[in-house]
Amino acid sequence: MKVPLIVVSVLLIASVSAFPQTSDDELKLGVAAYKNAQYEQAMQHFEKAVELDSGNINAHMYLATTYVSQYIPGVDTDDNKSLAERGILQYQKVLDLSAKNDQKVNSAKGIAYLHLNMKNWDESRKYYQMASDLDPNDPQSYYSMGVIDWTQCYQPRMEERARLGMQPDAHMNSKNPEQKKVCDELRAKNWSVIEDGISNLDKAIQLRPDYDDAMAYINLMYRERADLECADTAARNRDLKTADDWVDKTLATKRAKAERERVAK
Repeated sequence: MKVPLIVVSVLLIASVSAFPQTSDDELKLGVAAYKNAQYEQAMQHFEKAVELDSGNINAHMYLATTYVSQYIPGVDTDDNKSLAERGILQYQKVLDLSAKNDQKVNSAKGIAYLHLNMKNWDESRKYYQMASDLDPNDPQSYYSMGVIDWTQCYQPRMEERARLGMQPDAHMNSKNPEQKKVCDELRAKNWSVIEDGISNLDKAIQLRPDYDDAMAYINLMYRERADLECADTAARNRDLKTADDWVDKTLATKRAKAERERVAK
């Protein structure tokens, strides 16, 4: 028995209309899948949402977040790097659109985070700076820039110390010609970065007085500076004393936090 053509047409129309037809429909399905940790399905829906409407800012944000949720920091594979690159692309789309300020802040920090984990220090710093410009009261961006500053100073200094065969507790000595040469070169290269790192971490602590992670890093930044005070023992000792004071403040802050959490339980 043949099914009347009109019935077939109605069934086809009903079938088509059962599937999402708009970017927002795909976005809703993607959000539901994402909340259930079905990231592959969520990604497909968000990709369709931005395909249907390239101006759908929320879809770009969710798509970027889905890529980031699958990205594994420190894993240097093509697939993993591709996730980071696709996340950066979607966050950049948000920055290029007429997004709300908080969306732009989150996108800038998202890009900075991915570059940070890929060790693209300059790009990471650029976007954390963008985030802090968009929201000057966010301590996290200042903290992150301080961490980048420390990383850029610490690694080359330790490489030079290892090359010179220096012991961990020894300081560069201006009376040693080779150590003085290395110290002068590192000082010329890193001094402004160290000062910038101290400034950024200090801002983070001003905005969040119990920011113990920032306190720990400002201690490290003063130790970086101390090791480059090759010809000024008094200045080196002052920096080391300041670093030790920050260690004490860090420990006291951690204890206070732990006590507040204990009382709150």
